[in-house]
Amino acid sequence: MSLAPTLRRGRLAFSPRPAKTPPADNPPAAVAPGAEQRAPLRDWIGVLAMVTGQFLAIMDVQIVTSSLTQIQGGLSASPDEISWVQTAYLIADVIMVPLSGMLSRLLSTRVVFCTAALGFAATSALCATATSLEQMILYRALQGFCGGAITPTVFPVVYTKFRGAQLANVMVLISLILNLSSTLGPTIGGFLTDTFSWHWLFLVNIVPGIGVALVVWPTIDIDRPNLSLLENFDVLGLLLMASFLGSLEYVLEEGPRWDWFSDDTILICGIVASVAGAFFFWRVLTFRQPIVDLRTFNNRNFALGSFYTFIIGTGLYGATYVVPLFLAQVRGFNALQIGETVVVTGLTQMAMTPFSARIARKIDLRLMLGIGMGLFAIAMYVTACLTSEAGFWELFFPQALRGFALMFCYLPANMISLGALPQDKLKNGASLYNLTRDLGGAIALATIGTIMTNRLNFHWSRLIEHVNPARPVVQQFLDTQSIRLAPMIPGDPNRAAIRMLGNLVYREALVLTFNDVIMLLGVLFAVGVVLMPLVRTPRSPMA
Repeated sequence: MSLAPTLRRGRLAFSPRPAKTPPADNPPAAVAPGAEQRAPLRDWIGVLAMVTGQFLAIMDVQIVTSSLTQIQGGLSASPDEISWVQTAYLIADVIMVPLSGMLSRLLSTRVVFCTAALGFAATSALCATATSLEQMILYRALQGFCGGAITPTVFPVVYTKFRGAQLANVMVLISLILNLSSTLGPTIGGFLTDTFSWHWLFLVNIVPGIGVALVVWPTIDIDRPNLSLLENFDVLGLLLMASFLGSLEYVLEEGPRWDWFSDDTILICGIVASVAGAFFFWRVLTFRQPIVDLRTFNNRNFALGSFYTFIIGTGLYGATYVVPLFLAQVRGFNALQIGETVVVTGLTQMAMTPFSARIARKIDLRLMLGIGMGLFAIAMYVTACLTSEAGFWELFFPQALRGFALMFCYLPANMISLGALPQDKLKNGASLYNLTRDLGGAIALATIGTIMTNRLNFHWSRLIEHVNPARPVVQQFLDTQSIRLAPMIPGDPNRAAIRMLGNLVYREALVLTFNDVIMLLGVLFAVGVVLMPLVRTPRSPMA
């Protein structure tokens, strides 16, 4: 059945190369050592351009977080409404990521990527011109659709074009880009907003987006469109998947802020996600040409690699969210000060880049991943000793260790997962692989919000029990502060002193809450280390 299209491609290409390629079982001695494994400069240029597009798409998830106040003022939105600037992007991104595999098979990888890159540039320009919240939400959703199609399409190209040491080097570069884009997003966003205006958060994407498409189109061509897939295109499966993932993402993003299912909208979306999810899984497991092939998870290493990617997503997005939030709420740092503090993680990753590929080729990928997961757990344990005075130097070592650990995590997890798949499963597998990372981050952020609310109430209640004016030390504090504040505050200085004491108790409860959340992230990575023996010996494509 596959003979006709193979011959048809041969006539079109007029190339005898497939006939010269030795079968996979032939000994490699028939080919000059390394001759078939060296990708030409053209492939490097194309893949580097794709990685640049990947950086832009992932960075735009976080780039607005430090500038929401300025965007809120520019759009005349309320504090509750402005969060949709980020939520709209995430919902669209999560829907598009798994769909990108089918689109790549239907239209070809090159067409999907270049169209998405140009669409990303165009929608970024639209975002910069938005004058109302409704316009911004629409444009950010369109931008999220385009960004969601960019990220997964990179991996099939990488695994097709590169082998051996070159593949390891490219994967290290991609892992660095993924980590840096999430880490530096808020910092870059804060800098652009402070230096120019919030419009530049989006304008900065236009020229790189167009440039990436112009470079990728002539340099990357790994497949041909297969329009015959339109004959049995699963429209119902697409609608069910969009309803399921869109509603789920909305619940995860908005649930912590609206007290979960006590809010009618959250409750309705939760019901829609449950019902649509049940029918979606039934549909993809019974339809002959599913919109997403979940049977890929029957491959144990792919399933476990995706599971570890889910954990890495929780740590990557969770830590990137918690540490800046601590610095802003407890220490009162501005966007630039936060960026200068958290950049340690990114710099450590950059320093580790030359060594990660060599390490991956020297040791078992399972051992490398286990070391990375363990070091990340230790980094979280060390970080979970925060005090109200913690700043750059107190966080320097934990953040450096976290950056060191992440460079040990991402590369082997990717190799274990996608390296286990045959070539015809890569597009679908890459979309599912990226979806697990994004869902890990979304679930982590939602869980963190809920845990912080509960733990903050718990620590406040426990601490306030011991702050009794009948205790001499408490009364002494109030008397001292009343005397100090009397010349500065007209009226009742005692009330001001009590308010000051309440703020101090709240601050300490907040510090303890952050420590609890950070410790929980470390526990999750420790669980990953315990489950490592379940991974089979990976067939490394770097060999």
